[in-house]
Amino acid sequence: MEGESNDYDYGGYLFSDKATLSTKPIVVEAPAGKIIKKLEWLDKSTGQVLRLLSGFTPGKSKYTSADGLKDTLSGTKLKVTSRNNSNYGGVYYWDRWSVGSAANWYGEHWRAGGGRVSKTDSIGCDDNVPTETFGGKALPRYPGCTDPYLEADIPRSQAFYINDPTDPLNDLWIKDGAISVTDVTVANVVVDDSTEIPDVHGTTGTSDPSTVGGQVANVESINKITIYFQQTFNNDTYHRDWSSPGAKQVWYFSKFYADFNSFTYRYKDKVLRATFADGVSGLEITGNTCVAPGGTTQLTATLTKVDGSIWPLKKHDKLTWTSSAPSIMTVNDSGLVSSVATSGTATITAHFVDQAQTLNEQDTFDMTVGTGCTCIDYGGDNPGNENPEQPGGSGQCTWIIGTPTQSSLMRQSDMEPDANGVIRADNRDSEKFDVLQGIPTSESLYINATSDNYLFKQEWAKMSGKTTYNCTVQVKYSRTWTVPGPPRCSETGCVPGPPVQKADTQSKTYTFQMYRDYSYWMINNLEVYVINRAEMSNYALPHEKVTMTPTGYTPPSLDSTHNEAVNNHVNPANTRAITYTPPILRGGLNQPPAIPNDTDLLKSMAESNTDQSKVNNDMVNFNGTTIMSPNVTLKDGPTPTNIPNPTKISRDVLYKANNMISNTLLNKANTIGTGTIFYELLPNNVNGGADVQFPINGINTVTVHTPTVNYSNASDDKEHN
Repeated sequence: MEGESNDYDYGGYLFSDKATLSTKPIVVEAPAGKIIKKLEWLDKSTGQVLRLLSGFTPGKSKYTSADGLKDTLSGTKLKVTSRNNSNYGGVYYWDRWSVGSAANWYGEHWRAGGGRVSKTDSIGCDDNVPTETFGGKALPRYPGCTDPYLEADIPRSQAFYINDPTDPLNDLWIKDGAISVTDVTVANVVVDDSTEIPDVHGTTGTSDPSTVGGQVANVESINKITIYFQQTFNNDTYHRDWSSPGAKQVWYFSKFYADFNSFTYRYKDKVLRATFADGVSGLEITGNTCVAPGGTTQLTATLTKVDGSIWPLKKHDKLTWTSSAPSIMTVNDSGLVSSVATSGTATITAHFVDQAQTLNEQDTFDMTVGTGCTCIDYGGDNPGNENPEQPGGSGQCTWIIGTPTQSSLMRQSDMEPDANGVIRADNRDSEKFDVLQGIPTSESLYINATSDNYLFKQEWAKMSGKTTYNCTVQVKYSRTWTVPGPPRCSETGCVPGPPVQKADTQSKTYTFQMYRDYSYWMINNLEVYVINRAEMSNYALPHEKVTMTPTGYTPPSLDSTHNEAVNNHVNPANTRAITYTPPILRGGLNQPPAIPNDTDLLKSMAESNTDQSKVNNDMVNFNGTTIMSPNVTLKDGPTPTNIPNPTKISRDVLYKANNMISNTLLNKANTIGTGTIFYELLPNNVNGGADVQFPINGINTVTVHTPTVNYSNASDDKEHN
């Protein structure tokens, strides 16, 4: 085969990273005076016939490399797994510049410190993060962004092994060169949150708690695989303040363990066997040379093809029979001769013409109307001959869909709303009072909260399995052989007759199995939560609690279909009818031929007559975008994407003004503010939970302080001075 240098042999098998391999040009030459009748692949270890060589045409005396006769062989696809690979650990840096840097927003936003990121700055992320003050300016303490497309290079340090418990070579080590680079996937990604990772400042740290592993991003080589991962930069656990006012750096560590899956393709040793024939075609009439007056006798026209096969014919749509003297004797389209006169001679002609096979063969046979033992019709070539029936076979396959297993998972979630809130004096952006210092009764407050516009959890499962085809083919074999024939007698005496042909049919039932792989994606879990309301509580608020309902808020839409039953996802193809006409089997004197074993040939025909299964995924449509497509495909369902990460709501969504402070309230300093945001679960969830609520962070205190004026008055009490 035309493999590659990194393919290799082991135990009678060739392992390759290619699903198909082409043979080198096949060179074969027939012996002198012969032609090539058949080229077929044999199993090297068992000698069983696997199938005929594709593209071969019988009748040539030789094939050279210039003829370009090649065949394409398909390998057996085997899953391989490399377990527990780990990277050295990585660090992503963010920088906030000083309050004097006009080119860097005067420190009001952060810049990502380079590397493979999808978020390059914190604009739009840092509106509601805690602040710290430098030079009279409130600067965001950390970036606050979520980046789902960070990248981590994971050197593959562990070997690939066959991962198929049903295969006899399960757990066999496979060399790197035989691993398909294009089929690499990642599974069982685990965040290492205990190993200390060095940074550029000479210190160390561990993976950020927000770190979540993702799918394969790039495969540079089978030894260097890059995966996506996600982090939310919402802390400054690891940071350094620079000397310039407001300048600061924060960084976030990550380290992973991961399994990698791919495929190798196994090719079994095969031998190409050539069968030769004489290379000539012809037609020969056999039968009695005499027909009795008023009698009949049967003739047979035996056709020999260039491939050496022999076909005894009586009636055939390409065969014509004629008589040179129809007034003496006639012959019908089945080769049956009937006498018309009581004496005389005629020449019977058989003519076989088939343009498609380039056959044009003819023979003549002289016959006489007479009497005697030679004019008795024995029904064949010679007295007592038996002619074989036409062989044939047919069959069909029925299928059973095997139970699938989860071969990989896609998980993604964001169930932290990052909710923040404030209570301040009306009107927003032009507050008359600083509520931290004090606000009188009979004044009004506004409350304001921000959070993610939705929350979600997803788990997509890739379901993989096999469809088993149980096939049954009934084949009728036609056999011929010879036995000693009766003597030939005439008026002058008897002489030994030639051997007589015997014929019979033998039926054989073949049963075998074949398989078709399938895979599709199914929803294990789907939950999307939208904002229902928010509440804030404080001593200064009316009745100490105010509820905000969303205004100008458009919740996301969710549509899904889910079905657990594999029959709703996999539609196996029906095997087209299997038809097979074996050659007539020929034996020797007193030696009926043995019935061959055509299992491999019939299985190859069934494989060719069976298409791949049609499959379809569950369906997920989020905000008008197809996340998991239910479209019908062959063999493997399309890989879904992830639900996108949420964004922050605008500050007007959860906002309520004119909350009057009751004039009956006593002065009270630093009253605590608390809050809760409520999310409700959307319909069309799959295996979802219930409505959820979260605390609103960062709510400030309020001091109620109403000034008191004391008008004092004392009478003049002279008498007691």
